[in-house]
Amino acid sequence: MALTEVILRTKIDNVGVEADVVKVKAGFARNFLIPQGKAYEANEENLKQIAELNAARVKREADELAAAQELSGKISRLKPKFTLDLGANGKAFGSVTSIDIQKALSAKGYEIDRHSILLDKPIKTTGKKDIEIKLHTDVNASVTITIESSEKSEESAS
Repeated sequence: MALTEVILRTKIDNVGVEADVVKVKAGFARNFLIPQGKAYEANEENLKQIAELNAARVKREADELAAAQELSGKISRLKPKFTLDLGANGKAFGSVTSIDIQKALSAKGYEIDRHSILLDKPIKTTGKKDIEIKLHTDVNASVTITIESSEKSEESAS
């Protein structure tokens, strides 16, 4: 398996970010990265451009961090409410999951990946819960959700 070194121009998942010098398979570099303009060959001339790429990387990371901090402030003020159906003996029918929380935030205009909602298991109890959302590697937001019950009472025919 032939490997070659390239300098990344943009962030590529599971490979690296701008200005990283990485070893990838020669075919991946030759057929995808270089023709798409996502990487340069790692030769002496191109290695001199790393400082410029590092500056772009620092700016992008600062912008992402600022956007995540701003979003954290907005999201933490939200108080979404959910209704959970309870039976006569108090048993919950259904639960509140990260998908439900994502849909509630999306309805308010905040697009959050459901995988960044840190929920260990679905919520099957009523009350208020604080839910952590990982917006950035350095930024977490906390959302307080309220889960109310709508009891289904069985009417007995007498």
